[in-house]
Amino acid sequence: MNREHNAKSLIKTVKRKTRKLYSTEEKIRIVIEGIRGEYTIAELCRKEGITDGTYYKWTKDFMEAGKKRLSGDTMREANTTEVNELKQENSSLKELVAELSLENRVLKKNLNGDI
Repeated sequence: MNREHNAKSLIKTVKRKTRKLYSTEEKIRIVIEGIRGEYTIAELCRKEGITDGTYYKWTKDFMEAGKKRLSGDTMREANTTEVNELKQENSSLKELVAELSLENRVLKKNLNGDI
């Protein structure tokens, strides 16, 4: 029983690590292909190697994003690269403010003769 459990666990782990990751463009292409109706959803999913549930989730996400965009919601989530760049810029600006504050303090002390 324990050996069987280990085998199943190993198979799950291998499947998880070798699972194909689809880019945004690939997901959009697949959803649009499904909307066109040239293939049944089952055929399309089989051809692309995804489950029906995955296809319908992508379709729902695609439609929701389109609905938000058409209703005037132009805000979007920042990607990781943008967030990291903004954090780096924020850190640099904080350092600059600290340096200028320190320089300002030194100048004020020199002006007041508090050397």
